Amino acid sequence: MANIELLERATPVAPIKIAALEGCRELAEEVDRKLVKYRKDLSLRKTNITPGYCEKSFLVGCDITRFGTGEGKGYIQESVRGVDLFIMVDVTNSNLTYKVCGYENHMSPDNHYQDLKRIISAATGKAHRISVIMPFLYEGRQHRRTKRESLDCALALREISNMGVSNIITFDAHDPRVQNSIPFSGFDNFYATYQFLKALIRNVPDIRIDNDHLMIISPDEGAMSRAVYFANVLGVDMGMFYKRRDYSTVVNGKNPIVAHEFLGDSIKGKDVVIIDDMISSGESMLDVAKQLKERGCHRVMICTTFGLFTDGLAKFDDYYEKGWIDKLITTNLNTRPAELLEKPYYIEANMSKYLASIIDIINHDMSVEKVRATNLKIMELLDKLKAQNA
Repeated sequence: MANIELLERATPVAPIKIAALEGCRELAEEVDRKLVKYRKDLSLRKTNITPGYCEKSFLVGCDITRFGTGEGKGYIQESVRGVDLFIMVDVTNSNLTYKVCGYENHMSPDNHYQDLKRIISAATGKAHRISVIMPFLYEGRQHRRTKRESLDCALALREISNMGVSNIITFDAHDPRVQNSIPFSGFDNFYATYQFLKALIRNVPDIRIDNDHLMIISPDEGAMSRAVYFANVLGVDMGMFYKRRDYSTVVNGKNPIVAHEFLGDSIKGKDVVIIDDMISSGESMLDVAKQLKERGCHRVMICTTFGLFTDGLAKFDDYYEKGWIDKLITTNLNTRPAELLEKPYYIEANMSKYLASIIDIINHDMSVEKVRATNLKIMELLDKLKAQNA
């Protein structure tokens, strides 16, 4: 972890506790192991160890009890009075089920959000401070109003802020400007750029990161800022696709894509990295990958923070077998299909160490810019790669 010298001198605001809702427990347990080890190592160097600084585990048990009607109540299994409480939730985990009048229902993002509020309610007034770690921002794609429609993300942020949540921690928000709805609360948006690059270098050892061999691709205009940053820090060129839509038709709540138009220099013979915030069904991402291969690129590697795969993995398997995609990288910030982890084209960008560092920094009331700025780490990684290839 970074910023060891600063953390040695800093004092935590309160003991840490992590309450993970059921759909996010696997990630929380991994983060907890990283945090326990890090604090144990750092305690040997600190002179001002406070009570609760080192623990065998920072996890606190919490549960949602369901009634026969499907209603629920939140329960925290031990005292959280005076602690710096971090509540972790994965609103995309549809594997969990609950019964309503004898029928089995799969958990939707709305259900996870209601459970989050139940745990916040159980802790409000007792915890010293409450922070919510919501890697995939609930209703993040409904972030602005263009017609007579709801502003779901802004409403959710305002609601949990009014319930007493001090900080909201998320990753790769669809549009970070949604934080304007809660100007008096903390909102921290982090990216997985460094973890993507590290995963690429480890799993594609012959990759050459220079302008002659690599190009960053934005699959649409919405992902431009991510692609510009990635291309800039790597010192390579970038291109983008423009989604031409049929605005006279609405299918599944959105205007269907008529065609992807490419804007950029020649990609012939180059490796390309497509970067975006999420894969939902994956149709547009796969179409972009196919068009890139048809334009003569060498390899197509997809980097996306959240792999939702709402239509399954059959199309990805088919595109891999046909040679239209080569590697697919997602983070472990959300629950992914179990079969994905066994695919030959899949690479995981592990975020648990980064999350543990974020929790520790916030607990010490230090600037999150200390963990957000990854340029130096990326430069060090690139220098190591150049030395290996020299």
